[in-house]
Amino acid sequence: MDMLAFEKEAWESGLFFIAGVDEAGRGPLAGPVVAAAVAFDCDFLENGGAETFAGLTDSKALTEKKRESFFEQLIDCPSAHTAFAVIGPDEIDSINILQATWKAMSAAISGLDQLPDLALVDGNPVRGLPCKSQSIVKGDAKSLSIAAASVIAKVTRDRMMLELDKKFPEYGFARHKGYGTKAHVAAIHEHGPLDCHRKTFRPISELNQGELDL
Repeated sequence: MDMLAFEKEAWESGLFFIAGVDEAGRGPLAGPVVAAAVAFDCDFLENGGAETFAGLTDSKALTEKKRESFFEQLIDCPSAHTAFAVIGPDEIDSINILQATWKAMSAAISGLDQLPDLALVDGNPVRGLPCKSQSIVKGDAKSLSIAAASVIAKVTRDRMMLELDKKFPEYGFARHKGYGTKAHVAAIHEHGPLDCHRKTFRPISELNQGELDL
């Protein structure tokens, strides 16, 4: 698969500053949702720069070691412009996870050096973005720009969850990153929810009713 197919299509339409956008953390019971935007310089990609990121794809399909390596490579690359945004659990509970994800994506795009001519967004259409956008289902495995954004978002969020694990080791955040594993739910039942937990997410929302399923 040509990981630059969507970028090339945009270039042919006269759009050259293209950002890939993706998020990490929509589904967990704890922690923030993190969105990232990555825009490569067009000349860099056209002149073989993409080869330096051979193997970069959906962050979930990469090993942790590979994700970390690509993350550092992206941060250090002067032709890769990166930005990310974080929406915490309180705001997620206030406006719901979909709105929080859209808000994070919009903020990540706005955090780039300049506003993109086009944002290639992983998944379904997103409302309220500050620039023209194109949604691509499973885009993190089809577009280099989106794959780069997926790595920035996931590594950033994973590192935040590792910091939470240091503070609250009894919850096991280093292992499950806040997702609703059986061990995580058991820890919530035993120790109660923390400020980093999303109170509107089941089964946490059911705690007061005594309906927490293990």
